[in-house]
Order: sequence, then C-alpha cells, then structure tokens
Amino acid sequence: MGIEMFSINLSLGIKIYCIIVAALTGAVFGSFLNCLAWRLTHGESVLKGRSHCPNCGTTLGALDLIPVFSWLFLRGKCGYCKKKISVRYPLSEIILALLSVLLLLKFDVTFEFLKNLIFTYCLFTLSITDLDDYIIPNGLLIVPAVSWFIFIPFTQAGLQDVLYHILSGFIFGCIILLIVLIFDRIMKKESMGGGDIKLLALSALYLGAVSALFMLFLACVIGIVFALATKYRKSNEARHFPFGPAIAMAAYIMLLYGEPLVNWYLSLL
Repeated sequence: MGIEMFSINLSLGIKIYCIIVAALTGAVFGSFLNCLAWRLTHGESVLKGRSHCPNCGTTLGALDLIPVFSWLFLRGKCGYCKKKISVRYPLSEIILALLSVLLLLKFDVTFEFLKNLIFTYCLFTLSITDLDDYIIPNGLLIVPAVSWFIFIPFTQAGLQDVLYHILSGFIFGCIILLIVLIFDRIMKKESMGGGDIKLLALSALYLGAVSALFMLFLACVIGIVFALATKYRKSNEARHFPFGPAIAMAAYIMLLYGEPLVNWYLSLL
C-alpha cells in the first residue's frame, strides 16, 4: 500500500512538474513569438538584433523581458520612454501558456505533443501577423508542414493513416483553391487570400479531411462573430476581414476536441 501511494504521488508530482514547465515555456514563447510577429510585419530581421521598445527603440534588459511580470511591474509602460505597452503582450504570454498546457494534457509528453506544439505556435504567430498586416508568411506554414513529415517515424501512425493525412491536405487544398477561383471569377474580386488557402491545406494535413470540414465550418462561425465584434469600430476606414485567426482558432479546437465533436455529430445521423 505504501509503495502504491508513493508511486501515485510520484506520478502526480511529475505531471504537475510537466504542466509547470509547459506553462512557463508557453509564456516565454508567447513573448518571443509576439516579437517575431512584430518584426515580420515591420520589415526587421528575425535572425539578429536584441529585443527593443517599439516606441523609443531602447534595447531591453533581462528584467524587462520576464513574461507577464515585467509588464505588471512596469505598470504597462516602457521603463525608458514611459509610453504605454500594449496589453496584448502579457495576454499573448498567458494565452500561449494555457494553450501549451491544454496540449500537454491532451497528448502527454510525446512526440505527438511536440509536433502539435510547433503547429500551435505557428498558428498563434500567423494570427498576429494577419491581424496586424493581413499577411500569413510562408515560413509560418512551411515550418509546421516540414515538422509533420519529420515526426512521422516518431509517432505511432501507420502507413494508411499517413497517406490519409497527406491526401487530405492536398485534396482539401485543391478543392478550396478551385472554389475560390470560381468565386473570384464570378465576383470579379479576390474572395480569399492565398495564405488562407495554404493554411486550410496545412490544417487538413494535421487534422484529416473529415475534421478539416468541421474546422472550416467552425472557422466561418468564428469569423462571423469576429467580424460582427469589430464592425462598429471608431475608425471609419474600410477594413478587410482577416480570416487567418479564425482558421487558426478552429484548427486548434479541432486538434484538441475534433474526435469527440465528429463522433457526436455522426451519432446524430
């Protein structure tokens, strides 16, 4: 009995430790990826140069870069020029910490977890770039695509499952592209950006065709809600609707809860 209780306590302790590590890692990457997204949309190099204040350009020290706490200690202002720092920074760190923990609880400490973590981090970053500048950088699509293939030998997926996901990504992307081209021809204008099409194909590679269909429907619902929420902005400037964040959010939801959602829907039929 004593040995059994010790084993349970040890297992629980390891799990709590892994959750803490996942949360801290997510928070750190939340800060890093926010900086990466900012540089991608402002034409700065992502390979060199230290973090700096976006207002005054002062290089930030180690104490300025502690996730969440630095923003709280500085009361949301730069410690040098005293200008406000967007609340998006600590929110991003908290959100990515939460997303990382949820992935860990779903996939445990496995290669599947690492593969999906890379996918999630790229979804997060491209959501910011799309919101800020209406772009989805190809690099943020190539990295998770390459990662998916690299992790094949380290997962338990059989040949049939691998082929299913590859064909899902290819066929789903081709169908979406065909539909978009038809709509573009009819409407005489661009109905969906190329980045969105590639993101949908990438998501189908990770999720499979059936889950990708549910993801597309969910992304449309999220997109409508987002569009309505931002419709009555103070600015009178015409604003195009970025679909990337809606796709990314739907893909993450399906990544975590896709199987029970699909099974629930099929049970209704």
